[in-house]
Amino acid sequence: MEKLSPIQRSLDKQPAEFAQSTQRVALAVQYVGTRLHGWQWQPNARTVQGEIEAAVRSVLGYGVRLSGAGRTDTGVHAAAQVAHFDAPGFIPAHRWADVLNARLPEDILIRSSAAVASTWHAQFSACWRRYRYTLYTGQRPNLFVRPFVWHYYRNYLDQGKIQTALDAMVGHHDMAAFHRARSGKSHSWVDLQVATCRRQDTFLTVELQARGFLYGMVRLIMGLVVKVGSGELTPEEFGQLWQQRQRDRVKYAAPAQGLCLLRVGYDDPPFDREVWFDSQPHFFWGSAVA
Repeated sequence: MEKLSPIQRSLDKQPAEFAQSTQRVALAVQYVGTRLHGWQWQPNARTVQGEIEAAVRSVLGYGVRLSGAGRTDTGVHAAAQVAHFDAPGFIPAHRWADVLNARLPEDILIRSSAAVASTWHAQFSACWRRYRYTLYTGQRPNLFVRPFVWHYYRNYLDQGKIQTALDAMVGHHDMAAFHRARSGKSHSWVDLQVATCRRQDTFLTVELQARGFLYGMVRLIMGLVVKVGSGELTPEEFGQLWQQRQRDRVKYAAPAQGLCLLRVGYDDPPFDREVWFDSQPHFFWGSAVA
């Protein structure tokens, strides 16, 4: 006989109509993507969706489908990915974070859980997604930041030139130059809302925000803007490349470990601001004080 979980035994003791009632639960999810094969479930591979669905199954005794706000590739991190699933109302929605964290591996964390309307959807209710890409440009390698940055050390990158190149991309544009075959979209138009480049000592961060991105788009952009920052391409040449849809010249994607899904925006966010707004710490390598 299959062993029942404590939650299942509790459910069996509830009135039938109560046990059968369902609620939609939203999750704010963090993960370190180093040893994960991306968000989406895959057979014979560790993924974020797969691990969380397995944790829910261990509680309820049956499977649920977890829907995420977006997919991330192998090795990409998330500071505030958002997902939802439907579950019995017996467990208060705000309790699911603790329930799941007790069952999840150390590289995945549910930062918060909350009840949402049955019509709310992590993907389709989202207004935008924001990504941050971090590069380390110091003169020596640094083991302690390596899992979260592109180790671009010993290379000077001009922040101003990168920002100039990014400024021209803001707006509604055809990004066919960054449209990979696996995108799954029938078109390559993207409404880029924000594109900023910021330097903090030896760290350079680029943040891009749009309602939706093409598959692999951010890493392809970063693979090119470093050429702008190093002087290999001018901002004008970079602009001509993507405006003329020169996909054949976009050959290199930046490494996955520097990319983080920073946050997902909603008209009425289900979580407190401190949970989702900026939960990836900024790197800063200031002068040490003895």
